[in-house]
Amino acid sequence: MLSQQDNETLTRVGPGTPMGELLRRFWMPALLEDEVAAPDGDPVRLRLLGEDLVAFRDTQGRVGILDAYCPHRMAHLYFGRNEECGLRCVYHGWKFDVDGNCVDQPSEPGETNFARKVTLTSYPTAVRGGVVWVYMGPKDKMPALPDFEWSYLPPTRRIAVKRQQYCNWAQAVEGGIDSSHISYLHRGLDRSHPVNKGMPGGRLSGEDRHPVFDVREVEHGLLIGARRELKSENKHYWRITPFLLPFYTMIPGGMRDDDNPAPYFQGHAWVPIDDENTWTWSFGANPGREMTQEERDFFGGRENYWGPVDERYQPRQNRANDYGLDREVQRVGNYTGIKGIPNQDAAVQESMGPIVPRWKEHLGSSDSAIIQWRKLMLRLVRELQRGKEPDAPHHGEWYNVRSVSVVIDPDADWQQGAEQYRHGGTIAKHAAE
Repeated sequence: MLSQQDNETLTRVGPGTPMGELLRRFWMPALLEDEVAAPDGDPVRLRLLGEDLVAFRDTQGRVGILDAYCPHRMAHLYFGRNEECGLRCVYHGWKFDVDGNCVDQPSEPGETNFARKVTLTSYPTAVRGGVVWVYMGPKDKMPALPDFEWSYLPPTRRIAVKRQQYCNWAQAVEGGIDSSHISYLHRGLDRSHPVNKGMPGGRLSGEDRHPVFDVREVEHGLLIGARRELKSENKHYWRITPFLLPFYTMIPGGMRDDDNPAPYFQGHAWVPIDDENTWTWSFGANPGREMTQEERDFFGGRENYWGPVDERYQPRQNRANDYGLDREVQRVGNYTGIKGIPNQDAAVQESMGPIVPRWKEHLGSSDSAIIQWRKLMLRLVRELQRGKEPDAPHHGEWYNVRSVSVVIDPDADWQQGAEQYRHGGTIAKHAAE
């Protein structure tokens, strides 16, 4: 468990908070590219790390992310006009470019040059992999983008989706690095039941429901190995989850072997909206082939496996309707009575409250990855407070990794046994460049 003070440090992300300052050292997903697809298109409301922002694509195709409030009288720029390379406030016509410069003040006398004295906070942006990325930290510390393999693949081989989750970012991350819960929360009781259509199989995770964890700190964050015994084969099944700073995980998917070294894989990012809300991003990719239309429909649309969501990316299965809980399905179909892994995750994570009171917890051996993650994040915060910048943002190549599911001999070292499958491909990156 954590002290109340450490829990505050871990969870609070607003401007000036210790964790907020650490997170601002990293590029983060801000929007789907489709949300600002057209030059001079509609502005988009955005809130990240406790800051109200507005995003737009200007006439030249550049994406701007600005403080949401016009510095004249604090009107919200979401209501502004996106025109002629700038966003114009509809209250008095003040206009700002993607760099936050005030380029026009039609309500002021031209000879005053008042516009040159006014700027609006703007954040650097980049577009890669169908995602608009933003950097909200000190300009002199700005790193390159992380080299996620999926972000370099062509659109036919990748998908990115998002949905809002109504809880603090830390408890969402902790759910993602917890390999133990998949044997229960996501368990299908009757694989033929319609609620389990398209769900991944659970034979390997179901044969041994109390995994043994081995967590190792690595350059990109943590490498989390969860071992389950396959007594029928005298083998060990290892589910290896990379955690990548500050809030990414790669989800072990299909089995890795010499015949299938790069199966379909998924990943998550849990980007704080503020202290009590999170953008849950999901990335899917198939490095070896184009995704089928069935796969794209299943993972990519608003009425999909990761949804359904409405036009504002709010989940339709939520607290108000108990996430679609069906007690009869819970009896005969799956463990929760809730359809869809993301909805199952959200149900338990949001049920903890907006921010978990971690000083009340009773952690066990299956929580070793969570314990290590908390220690890592708190240590990085304290190092930053002493003036030591984190290394990971400046090593984009550390993010070019894959998750792994492997079956190996009991006496084999899991990290060595999976090493040949852990590294992301470079062909897609070089082709993109």
